[in-house]
Amino acid sequence: MENIGAIQNIVFSRTIENFGTIHLRHLDFDSDINTIHLWVTNPYAKYWGMLDSTLAEVRSEYETLVSRKDYDVFVGVYNGVPIFLMEKYKASTDRVAEHYAVKDTDYGMHILVAPSEERITGFTWNVFSTVLEYFFQLPEVERVVVEPDVRNEKIHKLNKKAGFVYQKEIELPEKTAALAFCELEDYKIAKKALHENNNPMTNLDTNQLETSDTHLNPTTWAKVNRSLVAKAISEFTHELLLKPEQQTNHSQFNTYRLKADNPSIVYEFKAKIYALDHWDVDAQSIIKKVDHKQMPIDALKFVVDFVYTLEIPKHLLPVYLEEISSTLSSAAYKEVNSTFSAKELVNNSFQVIEHAMTEGHPCFVANNGRIGFDHQDYLQYSPEADTPFKIYWVAGHKSKTTFTSVDSYEYKTFIKEELGIQLIAKFNTKLESLGLDTSSYVFIPVHPWQWNNKIFQVFAADIANQNLVFLGEGEDYFSAQQSIRTLYNKSNPKKMYTKTALSILNMGFMRGLSPSYMQSTPHITTWITDLLEKDQYLEKQGFTMLGEVATVGFQNTYYELLGKTNAHNKMLSALWRESPHSKIHEDQQLMTMAALLHKDSLGNSLIVALINAASCEVNLWVRKYLSAYLSPLLHCFYKYGFVFMPHGENIIVVLENYLPVKILMKDITEEVIVFNPELELPNKVKRLYTETSDKMKILSIFTDVFDCFFRFLTPILEKELSFREEDFWKEVALCIHSYQQEHPELQSKFDRYDLFVPEFDRCCLNRLQLKNTQQMLNLADPMASLILEGTLENPIAQFKNIDHLRDKEEVAIV
Repeated sequence: MENIGAIQNIVFSRTIENFGTIHLRHLDFDSDINTIHLWVTNPYAKYWGMLDSTLAEVRSEYETLVSRKDYDVFVGVYNGVPIFLMEKYKASTDRVAEHYAVKDTDYGMHILVAPSEERITGFTWNVFSTVLEYFFQLPEVERVVVEPDVRNEKIHKLNKKAGFVYQKEIELPEKTAALAFCELEDYKIAKKALHENNNPMTNLDTNQLETSDTHLNPTTWAKVNRSLVAKAISEFTHELLLKPEQQTNHSQFNTYRLKADNPSIVYEFKAKIYALDHWDVDAQSIIKKVDHKQMPIDALKFVVDFVYTLEIPKHLLPVYLEEISSTLSSAAYKEVNSTFSAKELVNNSFQVIEHAMTEGHPCFVANNGRIGFDHQDYLQYSPEADTPFKIYWVAGHKSKTTFTSVDSYEYKTFIKEELGIQLIAKFNTKLESLGLDTSSYVFIPVHPWQWNNKIFQVFAADIANQNLVFLGEGEDYFSAQQSIRTLYNKSNPKKMYTKTALSILNMGFMRGLSPSYMQSTPHITTWITDLLEKDQYLEKQGFTMLGEVATVGFQNTYYELLGKTNAHNKMLSALWRESPHSKIHEDQQLMTMAALLHKDSLGNSLIVALINAASCEVNLWVRKYLSAYLSPLLHCFYKYGFVFMPHGENIIVVLENYLPVKILMKDITEEVIVFNPELELPNKVKRLYTETSDKMKILSIFTDVFDCFFRFLTPILEKELSFREEDFWKEVALCIHSYQQEHPELQSKFDRYDLFVPEFDRCCLNRLQLKNTQQMLNLADPMASLILEGTLENPIAQFKNIDHLRDKEEVAIV
């Protein structure tokens, strides 16, 4: 039992429900050294490196350690008995600092847990988590560093369970070590995952189910309904579906009146109209009256009130209403679980920002449908719930499975990097136990929901005939991104994104992946990379693509006659995309571009917090952003004749000192369109080519960049930073002029595809979804499927003459 002196030496205590209290105290040589000698010379402590040490040698070693600057040794106590040893050191004064870019707030630890005489549930985890709780309550600690022996599988599992991210292997005199890091947010996410995901097959226990609907309360529900009705009024009016009647005439916000299909139902609201016919609707001002009696604001009823005006097919109305309801529920969850203010997000990590987003695609009213998920699935697999999970792996017989990759990747090497030798051996043993030839199978990653809800039923024949063999879970934890089927490797961020088929209905499409398209994806990556990597202008702008370097697809031959784009033919495929962490420097920060439109629960905007943190003029920040984002898109269009799909979720912004320096482009194979008939396209790439009019070609930039992103950015800057929208569009014009001045050889194309035309066609995305919420576009000919209604005045047309902007000598290339 502990003596009085030891008890007085306690530096930290933690009480754990249904377990008890763990105390952490400084090492006491007189009372501890014999116990420590017993621990470190026991065979289970072989990785501690002191198996043959005498008592005197152990004492001498620890006397040396505690005498070191910034080095402390502690003993953990439970029920009055020492149960673990922990060493804490400042990384910047340790040998580990030679192996990475150390921060002054990095602290390392070594931990040795004594074996319990009797089995206690959660014993080791309670010890390990207590140590991390101690570290993260210290103001000087922002990140914990560990460097365990690469052979120490037990500690690796514990580290990963706690949220440590493994970076690389390093060579130390006595061992090859795995260098890993854990920040407070990593630890919080890991704890949440343990709470919600102890059993990956059941996801939630009974107690969690009883409390998982707390976001569905009257106050939150009323707030998110107002917000969504405001968005619906704005976007449906923008697309000329609704025609509000102006009631007042002021310079800023005016009052408008909107009659429903039933004229006894009237909505009144205040709004300001910005460029591109953007309606900034004041959600708090919305009033609904039925026969002059005020009624609650309800987004579902709003859709029903205008069902004929919106021209929703009767048989699809229930589907659209379900998507609206799901979008509301998601918004409520985000509202209740909002953790970070906009100001706090500015200094947070890529993934914290990714999961804090409150808005999906800004144009779509129903943008979080996810039809197919039940509530447990939502809490497990939605990006806002941010519950890390392991993916499943299956083996597909080569007669029906195709692995394709760029030249630098070969299947065995690639899979070894993704899974590791031990897991591959485990999976091969499973195949061998069934009497199967391992060389005849290809490993396929599968989203757990996809396996449980689709593959197991739809592919039952292939499972029965051993064309598909379930192998089990992988070891890495993944995190769903905003695009939901794209998974970020939490255990090792420098590993590839894994994008899997996920047959849920979300925002007008079933989110599958075609095995046929997967066979051409790496070839498209190679072609685009070869085309652009030597381009000096793009190199100067820092424009970088995240290559989709490997794919795998399984063909369900029973459904082939339905065509390649049929949802049942897109259920079992995956691709691997390069990690953004492999494309940046230590001093650079990653942020989804969707974050520039994000507002926290108090209505404060992230872009405003970024600009304030950068301590620069708004126009300078905007200029840097446009140089990083718009300029490369212009170059790809004018020089090469193709466009990407550059919406907020497809772009990752790279920042230095809060200023944009470049962009990383995602989805470079699924959503790129080639217009240029003169480009020589390999056979595997020819599916990208689309023949269309000059007007439709340039509309890609007008719609995707101007109307679907800049339109939402300008009101934020004007309202919160007093940066007039006219000044923003002037910066856009200057960016275009600067690009054109730098590339006079493309003048004929600038004239042919004029970005300064007085107006351009209004592309209506919600009309597409309302018309067919199950498949918005004909994927075989997406351009022909677009719905155009009227035109929009071009906000940069007034700046066509560069002399009207500023003197030519003042126009500088950013």
